Amino acid sequence: MPFSKGFKKSGSKKTIKAPSQKLAAHEDVKINGSLEQSINFVQDLLGTNVDMVIRRFQVFGKFPAAMLYFCNMVNQTSIHSDLLKPLMYTPPQIDRDSIELDQLKNIIINDALYYTGSMLESNLTALVESILRGCTVVVVEGIGDAFIIETRSIEKRSIDQPATEQVIRGPREGFIEPIGTNIALIRYRLQSADLHIESTEIGRRTKSKVAVCYVEGITNPKLVEEVNKRLSKIDIDGVTDSGYLEQFIEDNHLSPFPQVQYTERPDKIVANLLEGRVAILVDGSPLALVVPTVFSQFYQTVEDYTERFLLMSAIRLARLLALMFSLVFPAIYVSIISFNPELIPTEFAVAVAGGRAGVPFPAVVEVLIIETSMEVLREATIRLPQQVGGALSIVGVLVVGQAAVAAGFASPITVVAIALTTIGSFATPAYNAALALRLLRFPLIIMAGIFGLYGVMIGLILIANHLLSLKSFGVPYLSPLIPGDFQGYKDLIIRGPLSWMTQRPSFLRQIDRVKLGDAGTKDNKGHEEPAPRPATNNKMEES
Repeated sequence: MPFSKGFKKSGSKKTIKAPSQKLAAHEDVKINGSLEQSINFVQDLLGTNVDMVIRRFQVFGKFPAAMLYFCNMVNQTSIHSDLLKPLMYTPPQIDRDSIELDQLKNIIINDALYYTGSMLESNLTALVESILRGCTVVVVEGIGDAFIIETRSIEKRSIDQPATEQVIRGPREGFIEPIGTNIALIRYRLQSADLHIESTEIGRRTKSKVAVCYVEGITNPKLVEEVNKRLSKIDIDGVTDSGYLEQFIEDNHLSPFPQVQYTERPDKIVANLLEGRVAILVDGSPLALVVPTVFSQFYQTVEDYTERFLLMSAIRLARLLALMFSLVFPAIYVSIISFNPELIPTEFAVAVAGGRAGVPFPAVVEVLIIETSMEVLREATIRLPQQVGGALSIVGVLVVGQAAVAAGFASPITVVAIALTTIGSFATPAYNAALALRLLRFPLIIMAGIFGLYGVMIGLILIANHLLSLKSFGVPYLSPLIPGDFQGYKDLIIRGPLSWMTQRPSFLRQIDRVKLGDAGTKDNKGHEEPAPRPATNNKMEES
């Protein structure tokens, strides 16, 4: 390339992935001390950009220099007062006339710069990447290194209550897009030296920052190693949301059931970290990932632990019942109406037969049509603006449903059954788990229409076998139910008192399993019993 002529090249080739083909072709080009050539190199690589600022000035009034940055990614007031002004005026403890070029680098770093986040860099492609991230680059004539100053300041929305995970009793803070703010929200709740956060970059072009969070001394090191291993294998040009990573790191890509949990609640992340899980945060995404994940997590909420156990156990049972109800009720309705009407009371059977009089479709076709219509209506309600979506849902449910019944297109009992099923699916806290159950309803309905109750049982057996075969980072998906874990049973179907849950569930194979109390617990007679030994010899199963 003509604009790279005159620059030095390093002897060893860097192994990092360049964000574009332009940078990849010049990733070894070094600064040769020429201010104009460095500016031309950056301009040729970045092209025409209206927000690109190149501010020429003289360091301490005698050394030609230039400052390069994107004006919309920095706080220009801070640039002017805390960066440009100190570089233009000589520090009072330094005599300007005595400053030589070979001393300038140390004087700028140690006496002039007000920013703590500053470093030296000689690679020109690294300078371009820094400018793209929101840093400010200062190049001085005659110096083979440029100054990179962390000045990124991007407008962001305020911390607000999570929109997808509403609670009545619990914190009202939720993650936002910048990863730095999200890490601060986690550290605010988990102020421990054992909290470790490892950072990496994924995406050849986006260079998205990804943070892996875990608690040392609790989380199994083999789990952290496996998470980093799977993340390191991802080779994609851009990562704009944590959902991209979820699809790459899950064990079974063809399963409808989610094997990675996502949340935008910092308190939920901290609770999972203290249980021995690993959290993954992506810069630009308000949703953090939690691994490993088991099925029981998808019908549990934050309020299960902030309220008293007796009340929340009853609510959790109702939630679990609604979850199962939303999966099997349409199929059971079709099988009984089509094959086994003798299973329902005579009076109710007569009422159902009278309601179905005049309906031109079999029960299975009728249910599939109504179910498909409800899914389309639900999707339309989500995608439309909020002001229009509410009106559409009312029109779709009341007007269209009543008109379909009046026209003989559907029976009233079918509309009631599908409505109850839809309400049950709304009671599932996790949207991705509810989506999987909604998807599985359709094959169950078809099997019920062909084989009756036998088809429903066959479908449920296939779903159960699939759940038994699933794993999330080596952890069985139905843990702690299968394989059995007595400590996990206390928080499976019902939520036991907090005083009962003295240990962490063993299926995560933590280093330290003791959760409640001191090193030992006391029995009824007041004698101290030894605490369970940490499970240090267990190995994470390889997926």
